[in-house]
Amino acid sequence: MSFADTMLGQPRPDRLADFNLPRRERYFPSPADWRDETLYFLLPDRFSDGQEDTRPLLDPADRQAARPALPNGETWRWDRWAESGKSRWQGGTLQGVQSKLGYLKDLGVRTLWVGPVFKQRGHADSYHGYGIQDFLEVDPHLGNRQDLVNLVTAAHGQGLRIILDIIFNHSGPNWLYPDDTPGGPDMPPYQPDPKDRYPFGHWRGDQGQAIAAIQGSEDGVWPVELQDTDDYTRAGKGSLAAGDINDPQAEHKRTDFYTLRDFQLTAPDGSTRVLNFLARCYKYWIALTDCDGFRIDTLKHVTLEEGRNFCGSIKEFAANLGKADFFLVGEVGGGDFTQTRFLNVLDRNLNAALDIGEMRPTLTAVAKGLQPPDDYFAGFDPSKAVMGSHRNLGLHHVSILDDHDHISGVKIRFSAEADSDHQVVAGVGLQLFSLGIPCVYYGTEQAFAGPEPSERPWLPSWKETEYGERYLREAMFGPLHPLKAGTASLPPGPDNVDPDLPGFGPFGTAGRHAFNPASPAYVRIAAMTALRHGRPVLRYGRQYPRKLSNFGQPFDFPPGGELIAWSRILDDEEALCVINGHGRAARGGDVNVDPSLNPPGSQMTVILNTAQAADPAGYHGAHPVGSTLPVRRKPDNPDQGIAYVEIRDLAPSEVLVLTNYP
Repeated sequence: MSFADTMLGQPRPDRLADFNLPRRERYFPSPADWRDETLYFLLPDRFSDGQEDTRPLLDPADRQAARPALPNGETWRWDRWAESGKSRWQGGTLQGVQSKLGYLKDLGVRTLWVGPVFKQRGHADSYHGYGIQDFLEVDPHLGNRQDLVNLVTAAHGQGLRIILDIIFNHSGPNWLYPDDTPGGPDMPPYQPDPKDRYPFGHWRGDQGQAIAAIQGSEDGVWPVELQDTDDYTRAGKGSLAAGDINDPQAEHKRTDFYTLRDFQLTAPDGSTRVLNFLARCYKYWIALTDCDGFRIDTLKHVTLEEGRNFCGSIKEFAANLGKADFFLVGEVGGGDFTQTRFLNVLDRNLNAALDIGEMRPTLTAVAKGLQPPDDYFAGFDPSKAVMGSHRNLGLHHVSILDDHDHISGVKIRFSAEADSDHQVVAGVGLQLFSLGIPCVYYGTEQAFAGPEPSERPWLPSWKETEYGERYLREAMFGPLHPLKAGTASLPPGPDNVDPDLPGFGPFGTAGRHAFNPASPAYVRIAAMTALRHGRPVLRYGRQYPRKLSNFGQPFDFPPGGELIAWSRILDDEEALCVINGHGRAARGGDVNVDPSLNPPGSQMTVILNTAQAADPAGYHGAHPVGSTLPVRRKPDNPDQGIAYVEIRDLAPSEVLVLTNYP
């Protein structure tokens, strides 16, 4: 009997000592190269409940029809919709995610990054999943352990992989400081001296109340090995940015994460038993589910040595199961410098860092024509960017356009301030066809944008740092109502919805879903991912930004709002990628290509035109797929000068790819 069969046949273990981890069993293998993958990140509570066939598809052009009155007769109110998104479970499930594997595969997704699925405190409404109460159990709002195993098995059956989102820096709000602590028992001020930490107060019970001792599964924290009160830093709430990244005692490494309790991963005597306990928890999930990787939350907030040891332990365990390259990608806040520092120190124990620092808002601005393309491509240049050498390899960064936090930049999605329903395609095109491992955030393919601009003045915290992240987390399945607050939401179901609030549906709606495979952004992104997967040059090729010439001017790197052009070159094959960086007007220009790979008399063939992908039968514009462009020379001498092709009338935010080897 397999480890999974054994574990699923009994209640979840109370202790890590209650099970023996397997080795050398048959598990789904790692990909040959993670650059072959296109990632898709979703929050399971906000993605799908699997019941979309019970509610209509949203028409973004008729949003008013999807803003119903509440059962008590109260008309639509934006404060109610915003409250629903801020603090309530919406009802998405793991079975819902599984029901959408076909939708994701057709989009061109190869790997799903699923937000945290582990059990939260029932009273806390932490739908995001980052406040774990039980490290060996699935949150009942989302399903159970069998549902998670079924999801991974079904994904593998369709050739897809699953990355789970994990946390080992901190636990949930599972205990309180003493009642008389200055600042209160939830978030007392930071205590900088490790030798003078706060005393432990009380574990919390099922309703968040202080209790004398852990009695049942809803109390405190599980498994038992994490119930030693000395295993927590107990330093209070400090700054998440203060201190040197290299200092093991830096404030950002010792502070609680607001009410989430920081683990003391390395004891004063040097023992790493807590770190080892947490590593064993996550080895359990690898063995149980057969997942393919982990996204590691708050990696910056552990020491470099703790990060290296944890990741190395996970990597080695997975390798012994036949997963030769179990993917570990770290969330390392603080930008290029901290991302690079962790990649350098953790070395082969960490595959990649999420590119969530300076590069994410730059990607957005370049795709919208607000900054010159060179600002983006400079990020791959070791002489111009701290992270340049890692990005230039293409293996060590996961490209992010939108996500659930927006640590850097304004907390709104790309499409919230876009010029069209498909301008986001320009940003995704940069991700897919430049160096790196691309990640699409759920709803991007539907151009999620929140409510229309005329309604945004009524939204609390819109574009603000505090609580503004809710507008990055619309519920794609369009629930009519959220679940009730706290433990009244359990067990999830129609009897436990809150009729006094609307569901936090997409575009400021409720009761209509947004899984539309014919949407303008979806069809274009699907065409781009299909091309990327079929062309090794677009995954492995070297990258060269290209200069432009307009109206006979000298070739130069263009300003924002003009064509964005670069080549990927693999051996003798060149793929020229061209994006119109203007969101409202067509653009053109002469774009240089490699003269040695495109000798006199050669031509390049169009292999992708996203405008045509959106309207295959009715497209009559420039540069259709299969058309060719002669490679010209300037000056007009076949043996010397700049080689270029003439791109004309590329529609706003559309993407072209041409190649010398069609």
